[in-house]
Amino acid sequence: MHPRRRSLLLLIFALSSAILLLCSSRHISSTQLHTLPNPSTNSIPNFSFTIKLLTFDRLASLRRCLLSLAAADYSGDRADLHIFVDHLPVNASGLVERNLEESHRILEFIDGFGWRHGEKLVHYRTGNAGLQAQWLEAWWPASDDEFAFVVEDDLEVSPLYYKFLKGLILKYYYDKSNYSPLIYGASLQRPRFVAGKHGNKLKVDDDTHLFLYQIVGTWGQLLFPKPWKEFRLWYDIHKAKGLKPILQGMVTTGWYKKMGERIWTPWDAGVNYGKSAGPDSNLLQESSLNFKLWEMQPLRNLKWYDFCFREVHPGRIVRNLDELGSVLESMQKQTTVTLISLYQNTEKITRNLLCHLERLDVLNSIFVGNDSEFLLDLSRRGYLVIDSEQFVSSLRDQSLMRHRSSEATRVINEILVKASILYKLSESGYNAWLIDGNIIPISNSFYELPDPSYDIMAANNVEIMFLKSSSSRILGADFVSKVGEAGISLISSSSAPAEHKHFAWIVTKALEGKANVRIHQLDGDMHGVKLSSNTLDGAYSGTSKKWVFWPLSLDINLIQRSLQAMNMWLIDEDLSCTAVICHGK
Repeated sequence: MHPRRRSLLLLIFALSSAILLLCSSRHISSTQLHTLPNPSTNSIPNFSFTIKLLTFDRLASLRRCLLSLAAADYSGDRADLHIFVDHLPVNASGLVERNLEESHRILEFIDGFGWRHGEKLVHYRTGNAGLQAQWLEAWWPASDDEFAFVVEDDLEVSPLYYKFLKGLILKYYYDKSNYSPLIYGASLQRPRFVAGKHGNKLKVDDDTHLFLYQIVGTWGQLLFPKPWKEFRLWYDIHKAKGLKPILQGMVTTGWYKKMGERIWTPWDAGVNYGKSAGPDSNLLQESSLNFKLWEMQPLRNLKWYDFCFREVHPGRIVRNLDELGSVLESMQKQTTVTLISLYQNTEKITRNLLCHLERLDVLNSIFVGNDSEFLLDLSRRGYLVIDSEQFVSSLRDQSLMRHRSSEATRVINEILVKASILYKLSESGYNAWLIDGNIIPISNSFYELPDPSYDIMAANNVEIMFLKSSSSRILGADFVSKVGEAGISLISSSSAPAEHKHFAWIVTKALEGKANVRIHQLDGDMHGVKLSSNTLDGAYSGTSKKWVFWPLSLDINLIQRSLQAMNMWLIDEDLSCTAVICHGK
């Protein structure tokens, strides 16, 4: 089966798009004491919890790890223990006999170690597999109710770890109101690593104990069964194709280039340290908790962060003007918003555009279109989207949509939706750019505000326009209906050129002659590259233009060749960016 990557595509070379992280204070006071309840899984008859312990050649570390696992409070629940012992390389510095003796000591200790909480299973490899295989081959869930907790032998766990993880499972896996397919598990690792180069400092406020993060944490990792299966199948397909987990702009790419297949997450590091650095942090004890560890907030209240530790907001789908107003209040503090029309765009072209927007650090973007499935996928990955089909039904004036052909109704709906959004943006104090999804910015022209003496700037032949933030007062409350009427007139006209039948041109025609509205034509200022059927490869290499645009009917292969000739951003065959760009401070 070829798994769909819709809900997990953000993750690219980790596991999924988000991981629950526990954030705790390093210095723990005993001023407040709380009793940790034992969450019940009695209503889940097939629930099972298995510890997957990965070990190699560190007997002292293994002993400490096993003792901490055995001392944890399982409250009578069954917890199976599976220990995976990797074999030392046969050419390990020529010290074969000493290495074998060390392996035998480890096996002897494991054989004699009592485990009273469930089954103990030992897997001793015949050859050196490496950490990547140790992780990836340690588990294939037998059911959707089987959970794995993966630990490497240099870790020590808190006595409270199991109760905490079980509470997470019940809250964010089995509770439908708090479930998301984007969440693949939880890490007990103290968060401190930002995978994207030049990303933001990893910092949360004192009241935040749980948040969602796009990067996997390998120090005490709880894996959910469904996403792990999907990741494994996705990994197999990519591995078979010879694809490498290389994302430009990611710290993990450097790790992979240095260590290759010895590590598995940028497909995270493991056999990474030459010497022991001592305890990473203090372990939580029930007698020393200064916060209510087990009180877990609803999923909707948790914050989500991407590879660069920028906050994202998955699932933001705007369906009416009221929702748009509330969402605008939570947007980034830049004064300019870019509205991107996806009405006739293909997925492939849109994903390419996303890469360019990421590269240019265009944060305030809104995507509008009528492909509900694709819009849902974008929203899951943190993009703000407007579902046109639902949005248009919420508009008060429906008179312009009546008694029209299906095609005319589609075009009018698109016009009314765009006009309503732009007016709302201006009314809310934002400058607004509107661009069609077949236009790619070469430079960040969005924040280079045009001539402030004009209220509207629009192009004749392509879907680009700019609306100044103060324009709503000048345009008037009837702006949307006037643009709609102009749209009906224009699309019904047989004399109007086809290239003028787009929203930006319609707005200028609707406002012609309106007093106090200053309109400027952008065509002479476009500095753009027009791709067409006779575009030659390499013709625009080294261009200093600001935009690239093309007819929606243009062949995708020609577009790709032309973009490549201009050293433009390309997408890979999986429709995902080949780079992560962080613009942290």
